[in-house]
Formats: sequence, C-alpha cells, structure tokens
Amino acid sequence: MFWECLTAVEAKGSVCPPPPAPSPARGSPGHGGDGDPGAAECPGSQPPRSVPRPLLLPPGGRPVSADTAMRLQQLLFRNSAALFGCEWAAASFSFHPAHGQLSYALRAGKGGTRAILAAIQAHIITYLLFTRDTECTHLERLCHLRPWQQGQALAAALAQTLWAAGGGGRAAVCLVTAPVTAPVTAVPPEGYRASSFAERIRLFEFSEKAAAQEFISDHINCFEGEGSHGVILFLFSLLFSRTLERVQEDLGDTAPLLSASSGNVTCTEALLCLLLTGRASPRGLGGQREPEPGAGHGDAAEPGQRGPVGFLCWERAPGQRQVSPALRWPRWPVWLCSLSGRLSVLFGTDCRLLSHWRSERTFQLYFCSGQQEQTRTAHLTVDTHSHHWEEAAREGPCSPGQRRPALEMAIRSRWPGATVSWNGTDPFF
Repeated sequence: MFWECLTAVEAKGSVCPPPPAPSPARGSPGHGGDGDPGAAECPGSQPPRSVPRPLLLPPGGRPVSADTAMRLQQLLFRNSAALFGCEWAAASFSFHPAHGQLSYALRAGKGGTRAILAAIQAHIITYLLFTRDTECTHLERLCHLRPWQQGQALAAALAQTLWAAGGGGRAAVCLVTAPVTAPVTAVPPEGYRASSFAERIRLFEFSEKAAAQEFISDHINCFEGEGSHGVILFLFSLLFSRTLERVQEDLGDTAPLLSASSGNVTCTEALLCLLLTGRASPRGLGGQREPEPGAGHGDAAEPGQRGPVGFLCWERAPGQRQVSPALRWPRWPVWLCSLSGRLSVLFGTDCRLLSHWRSERTFQLYFCSGQQEQTRTAHLTVDTHSHHWEEAAREGPCSPGQRRPALEMAIRSRWPGATVSWNGTDPFF
C-alpha cells in the first residue's frame, strides 16, 4: 500500500510541526527567525522524544483518498512495496545559518533528496538575484540574509516550481493534519506504520500564483522545520500540481519518478525534468532544438523554450549525452549542474550574460555545492576568448591536458574552448 511507503515518515511524529511561539509573520521584516535547524537523524538513531504539538490547518482543502494514494505510489515507484528511506523521512528545506556568507544556501541532502534540494536551490538564487524587486544584482544580495528573508525566498521558489508544473494555471499544496490517534513517544525498531496517515493529508489548490505563494509562506515551517518531512510534502504537492493524469501521460507506461535499489531511493531524469521544466518527460533533458534568444518567457518551459533555470551535465564515462540547448541557455544565468552524478548549482549575477554577446567574453560565475565543508561561495572567472584549450585539442580525453575538474568541463559544454580560473581556490568537483 502507498501509505506503507511512509513508514519512516512518521518517525518524528506530526509531519507539519507547529509554527514557533507567537511572533511577527514569517514574511515580515520583524520576524526573528527559527534559528538554525539541525540536521535530522535517521529514525531510531536518537532517544525517544515527544511528538510536536499538532499544527492547526486553515479551513478548506480536501483529503486524499486511498485510491488516489495507490495511484501516487505507482507513479513514484511502479512498485507497491517500495519505501522511502530514513534520509527521505528526515529531509527538509533547511538553510545554512542566517547572516552568514552562505545564508542563501540550503543544506545538501543525502541520497536521492539532493536532486530536489538542488533544484529548489537554483530557484531560490533566481528569486534573490533576478525576480524580486531590485535595482542591481551582485553576490552580496545572497549573503547575510535574515531568517524571514530565507523563508520568503523558499516560499517563492516552491511556488514557482509548483506553478510551472501546473502549466501556469494552477498549484496544489499538500499539508498534514494532526494525528487522529493518540501520539506515540517512541519509534518502534521495526518502523512506524501510519495506519491513519491517509486521513491526515489535505490538499489545497490555487488558481493564482500569488495566493499559492502566500499560503506556502504562511505555512513555511511545514517545509523547512526539523522533522517536517518537507521534501516529501513538496514532492506530493508537485505531482498534484501537475495532476496525476498529466504526470502519467508524461511518463508513459513504464518510467517511474523514483528509483529504489538496495534501500536507496533516487530521483530519475523524469523527476529532474519535472522540477526544471514543469513536465515529467523521461528524456526531456536532452535533444531539444536551439532556442531563439528571448523566446519562452512563460512559467512553464515548452519544448525548445528557455525556462528560468538551466541544466548542465558532465560525466567522465563515455557516451556523454548532450543537454538540450534550451536548458544550456536559460532565461537567467542559473544552472543546476550534474557533475559525475552529484547535483550542485552554478550561477552568474549579470542578468545580461545570456542576452548580449559582449557579456560572454570574460565574465564571473559562482558555484554552490551545498556541501557542509563549503564555507564560502566559489568564485570563477571564465574567459571565452582564450586559446589555451586549442593547444590540447588533439589530445585524447584521458591525456593530462584533458584531465580537468568536472565543473570546468560542464562550463565548456556551454562555452566551448573557454578557460576557467578558480581565483585562488583549490579546484573541486
């Protein structure tokens, strides 16, 4: 049963923890923030703890039926027995500490949740640099954010992704009510079976993007709080925004959204495509025609259109598949990067970078890996008119001249022949 796949989800009690003690609204400058949420642990790895106070949901919304739950399970796994692992149950949209150099950055997840977190990270950067009211764009706009600004950026990124999945006409948000049975204070060793979980999910639907964003902002703790299981809630919201029928049409008869193997659950290309383009196409990240500059300014990216966030990929294994030009050339200079299978974000701060050829001669890019060991945003200088690369053009892919960091190779998939300076930082990725 679908609800059995959420055995680990209830490990910390109520999925939507309550808002903190009375304080100014989350989106207001007077909000003091929730502090720095710690990394969640796997169920059973910590002493028993009390279940958080139940969240009082707003009126409205509708429950999810058992039949719909089974359809959702099939779309996710194509397997009625597959379960989410503990890293999925613990995953939420948790920022680095406020007021710091990486206050704009989400903490990288483990396993399959990393793809979702990195995709939302790209939308957060796009919002902070380019789509919120601003007269200038520079790296400092991402640094030293206050807690209420972090929540505002997360709500905008989640709403943008859900709205694109809804085709620019609808969005759905899943929240979870309080348990209908008496709360349990300890997690049993064999896992937590949520027999009442189906009665607790409620689906809220919106026909205006601003209303969806405001609703998410009002309930942002359901996505970023420790123990909120915010990544799973957002994944469900994403599918209901697209509608299960349209997701099925996107996937066809065989492709799943998640791949479960040896207890690990990872995102497939179809889910990554849904996060970036609003469509769950199994092969949607490659093979598109070159877009015309300035084309595609809707919320959802049609085939060949430029969406707000791009995608770059580099694999050292032979048979590297070319990424769609529409994704290599997004509307804003922000790219989700897959580097030897690891997801991260590359971005520029010049909004003219992809619209004026003079801006592409020598320019600055920034890199956020999301890893805990990264304490500062990496700064790279890209020179597209250098000829150093041509000197090694006749060398094989495994020759010393071609052994470059994966990030540099991904950049060259967008700007062939470019040289990349790490400005004193030891190259990584």
